Formats: sequence, structure tokens, C-alpha cells
Amino acid sequence: MKFEYILVYLIGFLSCTFLFYGFAYSGTEVPFATGLVSFNGEAPSDWISEDDIILFEDMIILNIDNASISSYAPTGSMKPVLDKGANGIRVVPSSEDEVEIGDIVSFRFSGKLVIHRVVEKGVDEEGVYFVTQGDNNVLSDGKIRFEDIKYVTVGILY
Repeated sequence: MKFEYILVYLIGFLSCTFLFYGFAYSGTEVPFATGLVSFNGEAPSDWISEDDIILFEDMIILNIDNASISSYAPTGSMKPVLDKGANGIRVVPSSEDEVEIGDIVSFRFSGKLVIHRVVEKGVDEEGVYFVTQGDNNVLSDGKIRFEDIKYVTVGILY
């Protein structure tokens, strides 16, 4: 009897979660939360060299080719690194060799742009794969392929 209640609860929770994030946050990258766990993994790779940072008294210039700005939905899966109010600087990676464990990537998942950290990189019978996971999530997102990755976050402004 308890099993049925738990199953109904989980189905309802997941359904509401997907519907809520699907309608409430169009146009933003969604760090999808599946549970609360503290991140204890690799830091992102260094995409910006000191030579690309130009400091003036009244401004900072970052020399980053093909960069764009992103904003985030307040899901909590990437806290404290990303949440509503943060602005990300992102680039489109040109090859799978550029994406490393620890990098924060935006990828297509069920029609949404999700942003999570790469926690594993490997090769299987289909080629190179990446496993991503939110810093506060219990479960990984499973394997994704390079063609699913749209951006790598190279900086965050708060």
C-alpha cells in the first residue's frame, strides 16, 4: 500500500516539475534540480587567459571571441554557483576536445536548454560522451553527446 502512494507522489512531483519549468522559464537556461547534494567535484577548465582581461580604472574588458550572455532560472540545482540574478558568459565549443570534466555546459534535454556540470567524459561504441549533473542533484543526467552541447560557461557575473 505504501509503495502505491510513493509511486503516485513521484509521478505527480515529476509531472509538475516538468510542466512548471517548461512554462515558467522560457528563454532562460534551466538548472534542473532532482535533489539536494553538495557538489564536490572538478572546477571548470580555464577558458580565459590573463592576457584576455584588460583592466581600466572604470571598466574591465574581456576579450572573448563569440561570447554571449545567459541568465538562469532559480531551480537551485547549480547553487551556489548559478541562480537567478547571475549572468553567465558563454561560448560555443568548436570540438569535444574543448569540453572537460568540471566545465559547466548548456545542452538540449527534452526541448529545454539545461545547464549542468560535466562530471564524466568517456568513449563508448558511439564515440565521446559526457555525463552531466547539477551541483546539488543526487542523480546525473546520463550520457549526452557533443552535438547536444550548445554552450560552455566561461565566466559568471553576480
